[in-house]
Amino acid sequence: MPADPSDVFIDATVFMGMHSGDQAVRRACKRFFIERLAGGVTMSWEQVGRCDDLVWGYDRDVQDAYYPFMDVLHTEMAIARVGYGEEDTRLAFTTTALEGLPSHERLLLGQVLSRSGLLYTASPRLTGRSGLPVAAVPAAPGEGAEDVFPGHLEKLYQDSLVLTVDSHTL
Repeated sequence: MPADPSDVFIDATVFMGMHSGDQAVRRACKRFFIERLAGGVTMSWEQVGRCDDLVWGYDRDVQDAYYPFMDVLHTEMAIARVGYGEEDTRLAFTTTALEGLPSHERLLLGQVLSRSGLLYTASPRLTGRSGLPVAAVPAAPGEGAEDVFPGHLEKLYQDSLVLTVDSHTL
């Protein structure tokens, strides 16, 4: 695992995975964020936008219940939001190991490669390929109490759970 939080990348599957209808995915993604609250992660602008695009497809009342959690989490956790650079795009479309992936995943992995990072994801397509700087979000224990965000963030998270996404759309 990279030591520097700027080397730890996530995609939209991890962020929106906290609202997955698949409870194992939801618990794993939630735990991932709780464990990294003090350390931080990096997301590409496109991956942030993919999250927003998904949420904007829900009714306004669901958005209003969801966004306070997302807003506070993005404020209280060091989430570096970065755009693609020239090296990122070059690697995305010249790295043989990325062939056959959708463009948004190639671009993200080009960014990860150019920064010698590691991408955490809940995407079976990415975790099922070898030779990529990719790690599956570690599973949360199946038994016992669920991990909890600190104080007010847990309340906002619980309120935000009116939004549930199908893991296959992530």
